[in-house]
Order: sequence, then C-alpha cells, then structure tokens
Amino acid sequence: MSQSFDEISAQLRRRHRKSARLKWISMGALGLAGLFLVLFFADMLVKGLPAFQQARIQVEVDYSEQASQIPLAAIQEEMRPIVSRGYLRLIPGRMDDNPDLQGTTRMEWVLADGQVDQYLKGHHNNLGADEKAVVDRLQSEGRAELVFNTAFFTNGDSKMPELAGIASAAMGTVLTLLVTLAVSFPIGVMTAVYLEEFAPDNRVTQLIEININNLAAIPSILFGLLGLAIFINFFGVPRSSPFVGGLTLALMTLPVIIIATRTALRSVPDSIRHAAFGVGCSRWQMVRDHVLPVALPGIMTGSIIGLAQAMGETAPLIIVGMVAFIPDVTGSFTEAATVLPAQIFTWAGEPDRAFIEKTSGGILVLLAVLITLNATAVVLRKKFERRW
Repeated sequence: MSQSFDEISAQLRRRHRKSARLKWISMGALGLAGLFLVLFFADMLVKGLPAFQQARIQVEVDYSEQASQIPLAAIQEEMRPIVSRGYLRLIPGRMDDNPDLQGTTRMEWVLADGQVDQYLKGHHNNLGADEKAVVDRLQSEGRAELVFNTAFFTNGDSKMPELAGIASAAMGTVLTLLVTLAVSFPIGVMTAVYLEEFAPDNRVTQLIEININNLAAIPSILFGLLGLAIFINFFGVPRSSPFVGGLTLALMTLPVIIIATRTALRSVPDSIRHAAFGVGCSRWQMVRDHVLPVALPGIMTGSIIGLAQAMGETAPLIIVGMVAFIPDVTGSFTEAATVLPAQIFTWAGEPDRAFIEKTSGGILVLLAVLITLNATAVVLRKKFERRW
C-alpha cells in the first residue's frame, strides 16, 4: 500500500529529529569529556605549581668548632626548628671543603623546613604558634621568601619534602627508555617487515598475527610478571635496574611497534613494489630501497607513541622492583634506579602533606614530556606523510 505525502513527510521529520538528538548527545559527550579534561589539568596546576617554588630564610650561620661537630650549634636556637635538616647536615662538609669559613659568622639564605614552606604557601602545616611568629617576623623583615625550586629538578628522592626532586627518576627514565628503544625498535620493525613482505600466508603466520594482536591488549602488569620470571629469576639481570626495566617495557612495546610498522608498510602502494621488481630488484632490495623509506614516517610515529605509552607505565616496573628509594642520580644501566611514574607513585603514598604538591608537580612534568612526545609524532607524520 502506497504512503501519502504527509506520512512520508512525518517519517522524514522523525528521522531528522532522531539525527539531531544523536548529534546533540554526541556533542554533549564530547563537551563533558573536555570539561573533565579541563578540570583535571586545572586541579593538577593548582596542586602542582607550588612544587616549583621553595621557601628560604635568611639566618646567621656561625661556623665555629662546635658547629663542625654539632651542626645545630651553627644556627640560633629560635631558628633551628624552621631551618631544613638537610641544610644543617651540609655544614660540616662545607667547613672541610672551605677552611676559611672556620671561625666566621655570616648572614646566609638557607633552605627552610618543609612545614615553613607549606606555611608561606598558605597550606596546612604543623608549625607551632612560636614558630609561626618567627616566620612572620622574618617575612616582615624581608628575610623569608619563596623562590624557584631548582632542587626539584637537580635533587634525587628524599624523605624530607623540601629536598625531594625528580633528577634520579628522570635519569632512570632516560636509561630505561634507551634500553626499551634499543631492543624493541629493531626487533619490532624486522618482525613486521618479515610478516608483511616475506612470510607466506598460512596458519602459522596467521597464528602469530593473532598472538601479536592479543599481546597488545593484555594488562601491562602481566609483562612485569613475565620480566620478573625471565629476566630476573632465570637470567639473573640485576633487580631494580634500568636494564631489566627496559627489557620488560620492550616486551610490552613490541606488539605496538609491530602493528604500527605493518600498518605503515600496507599503506605503501603496490605500484612501488611492482616498479622495483620491473627494474630487476630482488625482494630484499625492493623492501630496503623503496618500501621502507616510504613507510618510515609511519614507523617512526608508531614507535614514538609506543615509547610514550611505555614511559607512562608503572605496574610492570613495580613488579621488577623499580620503586626503590634512590637519593642519588645513577648513570649505570645495572645500578638500582627508579622512573618518573614510580617516583610519583611513591610520593603519593607518603603521609607528609608536603609531598602532595611534589606528586602533582611530578605529574605535570610527566604530562609535559608525554604531550611533547605525542606532538612530535604528529609533527613527523604531517611533515613526511605522502598521499597517493
């Protein structure tokens, strides 16, 4: 039975209304996701930016013979509770390195205690009334101030929040990613080239492809258990070292690089392969001289994204012990080290409220690096991408 014009028009109006509703629901979901992202970044900025400032106070330091034995004696009694213990520990060493300090008294800017730092920033603190009065007096005299926290970028971890920094974690991250890149990139690219350009299409290669896709989707903590069982327990690789951490992350990154490389190889037109064969190239020459150069931008992009994903992983590195307390910057692939995500995880579990801003500051640094890596991948793809 044929429909009338009015019935058809009513159906079209209902379809248009449904389409409009779907459009607005999709836009609402996108806006809600954007709102959560803005709130997340705002919260991190509010909590993390104070980590880039540190309190210091100006006090009189007496480099006496007694101070070389008892560092507390170098500071006036009312100033002792508000001066960082980390600074006081350095006084004997400074006197040994510079004998001219012996017997002198100087006015110096020194690192304030973490509670003083929190007080000057308007945060919750455990200072007593007398200590707050001293800090207020110093601030009114211009002898207490907040300055850029260079120690956050130059110091390693510390149990004192005013001394805690990300230098050791940053170096451990760099060493770990170097191992990850050195292992995963050549193996992943060569595996993808073989599967895409040389391997026959049979049940064995199909099974390998299925397993690669499955490995890219399993929880990262399982790679940590695999690294613990193989690299540490079986091969005896040093625990907590960038070497074992890099090998573990390489296992996790391999499927990502293989899949990205195969996608890049598939995007190369077959006409390039046929042209190479037409001028007498062997299959290897065709791949080496014609296909790989064209697919290289996609391979680089996938590899950078894979490394960025590995850099943000914490679970597999916790399993292999890379949550150690590392106060000094390590320069070896086999010494104990930690990485930025694990350092942030450690600070988040500290009971001292002063570590809250350290945690957020570390997250900001990690986010900045990850955004830079992903932006680099996008730029490389746009710059070298070829359209056919």
